[in-house]
Amino acid sequence: MNIINHYFSNLKQKEDIYVTDLERDISYPSEGNKIYFDIEETSFWFKHRNKCIATVVKKYSPNSLFFDIGGGNGFVSYGLIQEGIQTVLVEPGIQGCLNAKKRGVKEIICSTLEDSGCYENSLPAVGLFDVVEHIENDNEFINNIHKHMQADGYLYITVPSFSFLWSSEDELAGHFRRYNIKQLENLLTQNGFKIHYSSYLFSFLPLPILIKRTLLGKFKPRKKTSVNTVKNEHQESSKWMSYIINIFLNREKRKIKSGKKIHFGSSCILVAQKMNHQ
Repeated sequence: MNIINHYFSNLKQKEDIYVTDLERDISYPSEGNKIYFDIEETSFWFKHRNKCIATVVKKYSPNSLFFDIGGGNGFVSYGLIQEGIQTVLVEPGIQGCLNAKKRGVKEIICSTLEDSGCYENSLPAVGLFDVVEHIENDNEFINNIHKHMQADGYLYITVPSFSFLWSSEDELAGHFRRYNIKQLENLLTQNGFKIHYSSYLFSFLPLPILIKRTLLGKFKPRKKTSVNTVKNEHQESSKWMSYIINIFLNREKRKIKSGKKIHFGSSCILVAQKMNHQ
């Protein structure tokens, strides 16, 4: 029995990607993977998030097989693989799976978790990186994740933060909500998880997001996301800007590595462990 069949019952292999015959609608724009594929490698945002994710995964479950659920183009999956974490990408969008294959991710499942035939109480470590905000019923979703994880398994989550930063960008991205740390912690604890670590990320971004997207967006909402627009937002505009951004990012990385919390930022990161329902 190979590694995939050990955890899933409803998959077949097709051109090195495991697939299911079932399809579901997902709240993610169809062009999203295409837009971000060429941006992720050079984006300070994606690179910093990867480093933060790798830091906590290596701290809490370095030797566990990792399932990156809803992992898009496999940027996080490949980053974890490079850090020595054996990782399986579970992504319902075929374009994301093909992009991940180009990147070098070997274990790829093109399916939702629900349709994959995942065995209950089986997954040792799960990542949901900017996924939960795309789920309309997040409580049911997290409860389902709990059901499929093994006892004492670790769950890692990132989400966009603070409802006051909501803008047309969130609507275009297929978001249902933004979270604060307390809301995210409550969602997890109510569904049988114990919180080990939680923090904000990107402490310097809330003000630019508030001004550029939330406030200005009310007067001139952006109707379509283009590659150039997204690329510009993910690049440092000058050497001085790059220098300033890296000061913040390096400080955040040091805090996360030492287990300290960042008390404000445009994203949340959380590590939780499955507790059996009473």
